[in-house]
Amino acid sequence: MSIARWLSPMWRFAYFGTAALLAFGAANAQVASSASSLSAAPASPTESSSTEWAVANGGGMDALPPAPEPSPAAGAGGQYDNKNGGGGGGWKGKLAFEGGAGFDMAVGDTKNYVNNGWDVTLGGGMHFSHGVSLLAEYQFISDGLPSAVITEAGTDTGNIHLWSLTLDPVIDLFPKASNGVYVTGGGGFYRKVTNFQNAQQQQYCYYFYCSIGTANATVGHFSSNQGGYNIGAGFRHRFGGMYGDGRMEVYAEARLVDVFTPAIIGKSPNGLGETTIGAGTRLVPINFGIRF
Repeated sequence: MSIARWLSPMWRFAYFGTAALLAFGAANAQVASSASSLSAAPASPTESSSTEWAVANGGGMDALPPAPEPSPAAGAGGQYDNKNGGGGGGWKGKLAFEGGAGFDMAVGDTKNYVNNGWDVTLGGGMHFSHGVSLLAEYQFISDGLPSAVITEAGTDTGNIHLWSLTLDPVIDLFPKASNGVYVTGGGGFYRKVTNFQNAQQQQYCYYFYCSIGTANATVGHFSSNQGGYNIGAGFRHRFGGMYGDGRMEVYAEARLVDVFTPAIIGKSPNGLGETTIGAGTRLVPINFGIRF
């Protein structure tokens, strides 16, 4: 009978466990010996030369030359978009444009000689900074005439046409915000034409068909070329950029337009009835538009 047969189960477990521990310890000793031999291997020629260069230049690994910076992409700069300073900072990136339309109201004594109407505004200029621009503006206003003025002239209807060329700075009070308020105003040349009209028969032709109809035709007018000014404020919302730093924006504004037109007292436009129109023309255009 072998020794393993007569040992109790507990003694068998202790015997085989001790043998397993001895085998595991021998294996670990062999692995540690292999790692020590690898760490003691001489450095490669490349590593040796890099270390010698660093020591010769007065430092350790910190003295190694820095990695070269990647060059910017060829088209990274100079792109024109809707952000301020686009176009690589050139003059094209500072151009400003606007377009708007709306309605206008006569105020003060002007209400006795001018009815309400509509207007269109176009402008272009330069951005001097993100909050200051200078625009050359063209504005056209078309308003009606009160019945009292038309009756004096003895016509069916009438209107006024007022157009202007002005120079107007725009100053943004909150240039960093996407929503803000701005003030504007300026002055320049204004031309006002007061038209008196009668309905007259005219021939209308559409391809191969013609008919007779009526249309208002100007039978007399007054005109004047004067200086004037405008001043106002508006609210705008700017698009583009994480912080609202784009240039494209929509706006709503109101201005006071004051034109130094002379009075017309007891004059007859082209043989019509004697008509009186007071001095000065004051209107408040309310416009909605886009600016960039």
